Amino acid sequence: MKAPALIALALPVLLAGCASGPSAEEQAAMVADARKAAAALTQRLGGELKTALGEKGAEGAIGVCKERAPQIAAEVSKQFGLQATRVSPKNRNPAAVPDAWEAEVQTGLEKRLAAGEKPETLDTWQIVATPTGKQFRYAKALPVLPLCLTCHGDPAAIPAGVKARLAADYPLDKATGYAPGMVRGIVSIKRPL
Repeated sequence: MKAPALIALALPVLLAGCASGPSAEEQAAMVADARKAAAALTQRLGGELKTALGEKGAEGAIGVCKERAPQIAAEVSKQFGLQATRVSPKNRNPAAVPDAWEAEVQTGLEKRLAAGEKPETLDTWQIVATPTGKQFRYAKALPVLPLCLTCHGDPAAIPAGVKARLAADYPLDKATGYAPGMVRGIVSIKRPL
């Protein structure tokens, strides 16, 4: 077979490979960026929460999660050129309900935790087909830290003032009943391809 015929036969295969999605190197770079974005979001939010807890107590710190968390997520999204959010099936914020992919992924991360994997290593990613095209999706587990229990722990142990503030700010709150080390939710990253 002559070279032009080989090229004609190989070209559709090569083009199909290009259309299938990002290369392994490109995916590795997207994962690295997503990990950096997730770390930036959790570190900034955690830092502001610790400061607010120290200055205003638990009741005053609730405002950080309500007001600053979405702002921090928007800042991180802009900084990294992707969409970063926090979601949970037991959400506090009505806008933080996971989609089907996020819910399935969180269940998988919880199974990995139950199998003995360390909470800080729990993440996953996938290229997903959507109605608007392919998307890179990434999820990082948000493990419950002792710091979280004042607002997210056993409802009987949550201080009365915190309960009252949560009831006022989040009347449909489902984000309680956690113990240290549990997966409370995920940082979810989306990036169109």
